[in-house]
Parts: sequence; structure tokens; C-alpha cells
Amino acid sequence: MSPALSWNLRQRTSSIYKLLHILDCSLVCGHLALLVLLYQVPWSRYYTWLEFVVFTACFVSFHYFQLYRSWRGWKLYLEFFVILKAWAAVIGVLLFYFFAFKVSEGYSRVVFIIWSLTTPLLLFLSHLAVRKLLRHYRAQGKNIRHAVIVGAGDLGLRMAQQTEAIPWAGIEVLGFFDDRLEQNAPAAINKPWLGRIRDLREYLMVNDIDYVYIALPMRAERKIFWILRECRDLGAHLYLVPDLYIFGLHHAEIQSIGDMLVLSFNPDYGWKRSFDIAFALLILLLTAPLMLLIMLLIKLDSQGPVFYRHRRIMATGREFECLKFRTMVMDADKKLHKLLLNNPDLAEEWQNNFKLKNDPRITRMGRFLRRTSLDEFPQFINVLKGEMSVVGARPIVGRELEEYYKGSGEPSAGRYVSMKPGITGPWQVTKRSDTENYQERVELNDWYVLNHSLTGDLKIILKTIGCMISGKGAY
Repeated sequence: MSPALSWNLRQRTSSIYKLLHILDCSLVCGHLALLVLLYQVPWSRYYTWLEFVVFTACFVSFHYFQLYRSWRGWKLYLEFFVILKAWAAVIGVLLFYFFAFKVSEGYSRVVFIIWSLTTPLLLFLSHLAVRKLLRHYRAQGKNIRHAVIVGAGDLGLRMAQQTEAIPWAGIEVLGFFDDRLEQNAPAAINKPWLGRIRDLREYLMVNDIDYVYIALPMRAERKIFWILRECRDLGAHLYLVPDLYIFGLHHAEIQSIGDMLVLSFNPDYGWKRSFDIAFALLILLLTAPLMLLIMLLIKLDSQGPVFYRHRRIMATGREFECLKFRTMVMDADKKLHKLLLNNPDLAEEWQNNFKLKNDPRITRMGRFLRRTSLDEFPQFINVLKGEMSVVGARPIVGRELEEYYKGSGEPSAGRYVSMKPGITGPWQVTKRSDTENYQERVELNDWYVLNHSLTGDLKIILKTIGCMISGKGAY
């Protein structure tokens, strides 16, 4: 693409966002006027002044919260959250306006409430329509942004692969700059080597580049500072891609202490905790009669307590008492030692799986509970206490963490303790106890920590119900 054509395209895109800014403010005012008309509220000078205040507040707030930044590659819910924040600021201004000028009596409360609740959704839908339109043009090779990546290591290759995985974002990576790579193209991605890092400034002066992604390791701070010092005035947007993926810190988040920025490796999954509490309370209330019946049957079937408490690893590596309905005879731990001592085959099975398929210590009621996974239901109490999550990695003991997670050479232990273990998870809805080797369990837990989402959790819960009915892989 020639520089002149690209410049026109940039100007056109900038004009689109400016036009969208005006249209959004007009849409908000038009929506208010339409509701006043629909509810047959007499129009007065109060509404005329309100329209003026609304347009001004929206114009300033939408610009302040950067609603018209480039959303290429961003997920939709992030844009919706920004719209909500900007709209909350507008509502705050209007409430101050009503209070300061004592004019609230001049407006319909029903209209104001409906307008306040529906406007963010209307704005989001308008932005979604613009996104769809831009995607249509990008699919035809228009409105494309050109990028280069500094650093052709694992991080740089991952960045290139991500841009190729979301073609709708309209970002085309032209190649790599790297001091250690002097061949035509990295093997993992079909992009050329454009030169050494010192060649970047000259390349940006000659070529029309929109984005520069700096994908260098943290230890290369001198090269990063050089890029920021020498290349920030050459028209391209510079982005630093932190090598958190290299260290397995995928869910780290930036926080602040005073004026200092800190990187938290223990992010607060607010949505997950809220979902856990609501779901656990619902299950405990619905199954209370069933749990009381199970408790009675356990007492009638064998001697011993109703619940079994076992120490497991929770978030940050601390231990907690994981609750289950008792499914084994009294003193099962002591009997296990004798059992493994006298049977090498069982000892090997325990070493590999930390479970025995035909465990003689399990009671008759215990076999039914394990087959249906009803023995896990007391763990919803652990969820309410904040020790577990409904969906998560499989709860493990300290020995498992030391031998299989820390000893694997990968950052699996750090990933595991970054969030709470779950009552159910990918391991429970795939092979369950039929998993061929322990490393497969580690990989499943790693996968969940790196890819969990609310939608994914709901899918796992639905699959768990199927597994409880079939009983496959449970013992």
C-alpha cells in the first residue's frame, strides 16, 4: 500500500470515529426524545435544556473514556464495560444537574429510568454494527493496518500467530526485527526477517507502518528503551508485549500502591466468586433432603463419621480440609499402608494415580456415592467458605504438587496455585479416573487455568451432570 493511500485510509477511519462520536451523542438524545413521545409526556423547556446537557455530557464523557479508540482485536465485553463506565459518568452529571438546579420535578421518572437502563445497550449495538461493517471492509482487503514485530522468539511468534488467528481485526504483520535471526523467515510463521533491531528506525522512516509490537524479554530493557526513544516520533503506535506467557503468569493483573504500579499474580476473579456463591447456595438448598438421606444411609451402612476430611492444596499453596461424604471404612488410611506393603501391584497403581480402582476399603454405600459423584456434594460448603470453586483444577495433595507440578520443569505449580481448585473440572468430565498417566492430569489442569471462562464453566457443569448419570470413570 502506498503512503498516500494509507494516509487517506487513516484519515477516513479517523473521520469515521469522529462521525460515530457525534452520532452516539445524537442517538442518546434521540432515544430520550422518542421515550418522551411514546409515554406521551408533554415536552417542555426542561427537556430542551436536558437534551443540551445530555449531548454535552456524552460528548465529554465518551471522549474521556476513549470509546473511539481502535478496538481491533479487543473482545466485545471489554468495549461494553467502557460504555457502561462512560454512561455512569453521564448519569452522575445529570443527577448533579437535577440536584443543583432543583429541576427533577420537571421530568418523568419512568422515562428517565427506562432511558438510563436501555441507552448503554443501544450504544453497544450501534458500535457492534460499526464493527460488523468494518469487518466486512477488512474481509475485502480494505481498512488494513500494517505491523512489525520486534523479537522473533517464542513471544514474537505467538504474537504473529494471534494476529493471524483474528483476521477480522485487520492487522497484517509484515515481518520481524531481531538481532539473532538472520534467515528469510521464522519456521513457525511465514513472515520475513526484516533486519536487526537497530534497522527499525530507518525502516519506519521509509515504510508506512501502523503498529510496532515489541516482543522482547524483560532482560532486554536497553533495546526496549532505545526503541521507545528513537521510534516514538515516526508515526507508528508502539506496544510492549510483556513476556508473561513465557513465565506462565497469564492471569496476572496490574494494580497500584500509591504512585507505584505492581503486578499481582493473585488476581481477583470477581465474576467467578459471585457465581460460586450463588450456585453453591442453590445446590445446597435444592439437595438438602437428599443430603440428609445420604447421611442417614452412611450411618446405617458402617461405623464412623458422616464426613471425611482430607487436606488438599488451595490457592496460594495453602492447605484446607476438603469435605466429602465418607465412602470408606474406619481407619482407612492405616489399612492402606498395610495393603500397599503386601501388594506391589496395588502400590504401583497408587503411586501412579493416588487411587485404587478396586479399593477393598470402600463401603457398599461408598461405591454408590463414588459412582454417582454424590460423595463430592459437601464440597459446596468448601465453596461457600472460599476454599474451593465450583469449577476448577482437580484438588490435589501436597505430595502431588511437589512431585508432579514442581518437578515437571514447567511452571505448572505456579499456575495451579493461582486459583482455587474445583468440585468439577476438565479432568472430571473427560476420562476422570481412567486417565492414562498423571502428566495428562497436570496438562488438563494447566489448560483450565489458562483458558477458563464463564461459558466454559457452564459447559463443564452440564457435562458433569452427564458424567454423574453415566458413572463412567468413577471409582
